[in-house]
Amino acid sequence: MMLFQRKKTEMVSKTDAVAGSSDVIALPETHFVNGNPMTLGLPDGMEQAMFGMGCFWGVERMFWTLDGVYSTMVGYAGGYTENATYEQVCTGKTGHNEVVRVIYDPAVISYDQLLQVFWEGHDPTMGMRQGNDMGTQYRSGIYAYTNAQQDAAQTSKVAFQPRLDTAGFGPITTEITDVPVFFVAEAYHQQYLAKNPAGYCGIGGTGVTCPIGVGA
Repeated sequence: MMLFQRKKTEMVSKTDAVAGSSDVIALPETHFVNGNPMTLGLPDGMEQAMFGMGCFWGVERMFWTLDGVYSTMVGYAGGYTENATYEQVCTGKTGHNEVVRVIYDPAVISYDQLLQVFWEGHDPTMGMRQGNDMGTQYRSGIYAYTNAQQDAAQTSKVAFQPRLDTAGFGPITTEITDVPVFFVAEAYHQQYLAKNPAGYCGIGGTGVTCPIGVGA
């Protein structure tokens, strides 16, 4: 059992990753909560962000509730397996993280405000786990679409660490990288907790407040 857990918390190499597929998973036509179109394109006037914070069911709910968020979708990113399935990701052999792609209106909500939700919504010091969920798919990650997002993410990390230190937490383990290829998760995962209100959500924050407006 311990060997299995350790393997799930170690990043698989590209050569050892499971084979992918050419079968692209289709998105539902509309968002289950707000009815907006679900699209991999970017609507006019909108911007996008991507975060990994643990089980993507609870993470997605954090963002769809925010004013200014046009749409959310869950998927897999940061690994090697093309068009991975949930079952494959759960083996720890794809390298993927469970992520949420957020489409938002920057005239209503800023990227810094999304970063605040990210930092306060989970424990970014836990490494390859979040709560009771253990494995590389549950790692903390910020995936930047632009240089400005990259700068804002790095600046916010520097600002948040001293507050975590004061509260007795360890170093931030969040990976901050340019956005990787995003593979859509299966339709039943999209807005899962709206469809299943009593469903599992293992996401919990540290109780430490992150400064607002710390980004570039």
